[in-house]
Amino acid sequence: MQEKCLVCMQAEVYLFYTERDLDYWRCPVCWATFLDRSRHPDPQQEYQRYLEHDNDPNDPGYRKFLSKLADPLLQKLTPSSKGLDYGCGTGPALAMMLQECGYGMRIYDPFFYPDRSVLQREYDFVTCTEVVEHFHLPYSEFVFLDGLLRPGGWLAVMTSFLTMDERFGQWSYRRDPTHVVFYKQETFQVLADHLGWSCEIPCKDVVLLQKSGPDPIHEGSG
Repeated sequence: MQEKCLVCMQAEVYLFYTERDLDYWRCPVCWATFLDRSRHPDPQQEYQRYLEHDNDPNDPGYRKFLSKLADPLLQKLTPSSKGLDYGCGTGPALAMMLQECGYGMRIYDPFFYPDRSVLQREYDFVTCTEVVEHFHLPYSEFVFLDGLLRPGGWLAVMTSFLTMDERFGQWSYRRDPTHVVFYKQETFQVLADHLGWSCEIPCKDVVLLQKSGPDPIHEGSG
């Protein structure tokens, strides 16, 4: 078993749910739930699954879905803000939407846009839509994302919150084999406290995390 929570690294986990050969662990501090690492998909399995995603940047329905994150994030940004869409998938729709609003954008995806040079700079904001549930080592990933942000920068996350423990076994979101970690609203609040971020949850499944330091809204970032 995993001795420490993979999300917050603050507590020993306990067995939360088992289905056939799949074991899911729960953290008693941040309430994250994650699949046993022995059952994580390998990169080829992930890649094949991601090819099935239909992320058409010109699809009005997909854009409306992404606006659930884009709209509250836009209220936090200045015209000079520059961002990174981290884990943009096959179609970087959110990056296109934010570019259309006048923001400079870079994109990164380990499978489809693997140019790691974009990870060698800092940004005023980083977006992760339907990404964090795929993290095999989430704490390390969140620390890495923190390093991509300028002081006062925003990490904008969208993922389906786990809200009903009793329905976990029937939850369709769990059944995607590439979804290996699941977050409650409280998970992000605990993680923010641990990493020194502020945390806002403007609506279900969306969280805005701000890195400590001068707020780009007031200081500017060039």
